[in-house]
Amino acid sequence: MNKINQKLQEDKKLLSIYFTAGYPNIDDTVNIIQNLENNGVDMIEIGLPFSDPLADGPTIQASSTQALKNGMTTEVLFNQLKDIRKSVNIPLIIMGYFNPMLQYGVEAFCKKCQEIEIDGLIIPDLPVDVYHDEYKATFEKYGLINVFLITPQTSDERIRYIDSISNGFIYMVSSASTTGAKSGFGDEQTNYFERIANMNLNNPQIIGFGISNNETFTQATKYAKGAIIGSAFVKHVTNGGVETINEFVKKILI
Repeated sequence: MNKINQKLQEDKKLLSIYFTAGYPNIDDTVNIIQNLENNGVDMIEIGLPFSDPLADGPTIQASSTQALKNGMTTEVLFNQLKDIRKSVNIPLIIMGYFNPMLQYGVEAFCKKCQEIEIDGLIIPDLPVDVYHDEYKATFEKYGLINVFLITPQTSDERIRYIDSISNGFIYMVSSASTTGAKSGFGDEQTNYFERIANMNLNNPQIIGFGISNNETFTQATKYAKGAIIGSAFVKHVTNGGVETINEFVKKILI
């Protein structure tokens, strides 16, 4: 069974952390992943930096720019992760834009992910219909779960379609804006969380965008299986360095 599905079956609320591969320094990738697992994180999204990250806010955009300057590429990331399963057991998901995957070759990319035991992909700019018609068979051939995003503007019909072709979790974007930390969720977001929870979808939901502390993590996981933290974590690593990861995770999971 895919590690994502195993993790989703656990009787707990899940904390997933996003970080940009090759940031702050090119060789920090493996250290960050090991650190996060050792401090109790359930799942990790490894950001493959891209020059035009449309869905990302300024914090993650800046980290992507720096990672690219540091020399991060798809090939470098795969080389860094080639032995990752000797020390890390939790689910690992690569989150990135479709262009670098196309350049690498979609099948070659998926094959490489299988070799290094990546569990899934999140590709914000790959339309669900295109995935379904052209790439689903390839992803499944290499045992990869593709995670789709929904927003408050996604129609119920579209959400049910996404649910029908998903086999892991649905990434629930908390608002229609780009990524970034917020102080809390208002009525609009809470109503949206409740609406999705009441749809009784087949796949569990994990909420991302705007989760930054224990308060927002607790709010989000009241309605969903877990929550994803990205910008707040990247900001923490920027200011405090990789060696302070334990402090960040402890504050979330208090």
